[in-house]
Amino acid sequence: MVYNAAGGMVPLVYLIGLIAMIFTALAYQQMAKAIPLAGSVFSYVGRGIHPNVGFFAGWAILLDYLLVPTLLYVFAAESMVGIFPDSPRWVWALIFVAINTAINLMGVSSMKLMNRIFLAIELIFVLIFVVIAIVALTGGTIPGAAFTIDPLWDASRISGPLLAGALSIAVLSFLGFDGIATLSEEASGGRKSAGRAMVLALCIVAFLFILQTWLASALAGGRESFSDNEAGNAFFTIVQAASNTGWMTAFFAVNVLAVGIANAMAAQAATSRLLFSMSRDRQLPKFLSRLNHRQVPRNAIILVSVVSAILVLFFVGQIDLISSLVNFGALFSFMLLHVAVVVLYIGRKKSRNFLLHLVAPIIGFLILGYVLLNANIDAKVGGIVWLVVGAAVFAYYRKTGRKTDLAGEEDLNAVQVPASVEQEGP
Repeated sequence: MVYNAAGGMVPLVYLIGLIAMIFTALAYQQMAKAIPLAGSVFSYVGRGIHPNVGFFAGWAILLDYLLVPTLLYVFAAESMVGIFPDSPRWVWALIFVAINTAINLMGVSSMKLMNRIFLAIELIFVLIFVVIAIVALTGGTIPGAAFTIDPLWDASRISGPLLAGALSIAVLSFLGFDGIATLSEEASGGRKSAGRAMVLALCIVAFLFILQTWLASALAGGRESFSDNEAGNAFFTIVQAASNTGWMTAFFAVNVLAVGIANAMAAQAATSRLLFSMSRDRQLPKFLSRLNHRQVPRNAIILVSVVSAILVLFFVGQIDLISSLVNFGALFSFMLLHVAVVVLYIGRKKSRNFLLHLVAPIIGFLILGYVLLNANIDAKVGGIVWLVVGAAVFAYYRKTGRKTDLAGEEDLNAVQVPASVEQEGP
């Protein structure tokens, strides 16, 4: 999809995506250091600007977080159909939901172990793909395929709208580093650990994206585009052309495990912590902030699982629509995050670090705004509708006398939080 939208310059789009997202990662890093709470952008904007603004930031990111697990389950189900043709997509999706719910309920230590296992498998296959690509490109396996810098820069095709349109799709690949902020209360290493992890994770995955898409684009042999039927599995088609069907199937299987379990498991954990935080601050029903004997937000995890199970039944086969809605929620809330950095550090703390606390947030805000303006019309319409629903919920809260005040920074150590990684075990 990005190849078609960017005229083949996929690695360039991901490089620009890194530049765009690094400003947001820096904003998260600064806010995580000042406000080490589980609510991510909800907590940061609410305490950085005002609780009312924080509600809308949380509501916007909730659109992202509620739909990301669904999107990943739909992606994984599509891959399973690629391995087992004619099998029902919704059955595979529900199987993945059940697996991830069980792992999440077992606690952070179980998630950490599973993530390390899957990370090792994924990195091994990245290395395998690099070897396959180099052998194919140097050996002339695919006619017309060769090492070229065109995927990184093709002056004849470059244009602002072209890259912005492609970036609005590619930015979806970067979403996830922000999920680390939702686990701030369960992380070891002090206040700065979550912020450092976000910046480091973003840079590492960006490097891997650029490397893999440059090799894959080179293997595409300069083709104009992929057809609608090819686009969903274009990468695997290229692996097959560069090697054989056996490797293509192996990459399919690893993709299913990575997307359907590893990524979705982390997304479900992040979403449940956002619900937990908003519930603890009285923005959502109280039962979502209850912890089980393992000190994880059990009710929030189960709710995310139920919502995902319901949504996959409606959104199976509609990846484009889900992706668009996810992007809107993330980009809108990220823009508010940049404003929060300026208000908190320049306005309240009187910081003199203008580069990090003023210039960087402004640049990040403008980049995200430009991408959002060039996003799919369905994303903008759906996102606005979601914000209108949020405004109705907010109005109901105010009418019934429910306050939107949050626990102040002076009470950060007094609020009930999930157990840390250190408490649960090594």
